[in-house]
Amino acid sequence: MKKKLTLIVSSLVIAGTMAVTLPSVFAQTPPPAEQKHSERHPKIRMAIRALEEAKKEMQAANHDFGGHRVAALEECDKAIVQLKDALQYDKK
Repeated sequence: MKKKLTLIVSSLVIAGTMAVTLPSVFAQTPPPAEQKHSERHPKIRMAIRALEEAKKEMQAANHDFGGHRVAALEECDKAIVQLKDALQYDKK
């Protein structure tokens, strides 16, 4: 039960952090006409960058997010690995 609650809370922390960081990532994205046509999954790459930025923010924070920082950092790492694996799989 505690593991399930930790997973839910971690997911919410990650989702909340992404909600704060993703708009800035999208704001830095060039208009579609300027994007490289060879990029197959730009949103997945943006999600990876957003998770990496969220992870940096959590690591640098002065508080522990109500005791959820460690779990949230672990979940960020897992999500980043899964997204990178998905991109690698798509190359096959």
